Amino acid sequence: MSQTILYARVSTTEQTIDHQTAQAETAGFQIDEVVADHGVSGVSTRLADRPEGKRLYDKLRKGDVLVVRWVDRLGRNYQDVTDTIREFMRRGVVIRTVINNMTFEGAATDPMQEAVRDALIAFMAATAQAQAEATREAQRAGIEAAKGDARRYRGKKPSYDRAALETVLSMVAEGAGTTAISKATGLTRQTVLRVKGDPLTAQIAVEKWS
Repeated sequence: MSQTILYARVSTTEQTIDHQTAQAETAGFQIDEVVADHGVSGVSTRLADRPEGKRLYDKLRKGDVLVVRWVDRLGRNYQDVTDTIREFMRRGVVIRTVINNMTFEGAATDPMQEAVRDALIAFMAATAQAQAEATREAQRAGIEAAKGDARRYRGKKPSYDRAALETVLSMVAEGAGTTAISKATGLTRQTVLRVKGDPLTAQIAVEKWS
């Protein structure tokens, strides 16, 4: 019998997967099991090398559905993400994203359909890596800004944490509207607009208060 598995990942042990699970359920997915990695980088650690990622490879069978909030949960390395999705499709697994409700499967036989599908996978994987690189740059800038401030003034504490900010940036990259992002994260429209208008400053603020 086929099953629907949600794979969730958080980069720090302080974060939880609750938000990713709630998003999937709100979107109408009937999840049979949640497989999650905590405190694991999507940049430096391949899915197949993560503790629960390994279990995911063992569990998925033909006809199963793998649900992820977005492809960046699988990883933030272009090669790893594209290899992972293609491997699962070869197994007959259907991959679905909560954000934008994208579906990737290996059933397509028309060359044009395959080309469009593969191009979209490549674009999403490249976006995930680009976001990770931008985040690292913002973190470095935040650290340097904090070091350079003799009084250690951090300004007003932001109303979002790193996990919420990551969700906002991912949804922005996928073209989601301000209202949709506000509903998904619980942040006000004004806050979402500020983050969209100046994501670097938002990243720095989070790093100063983390």
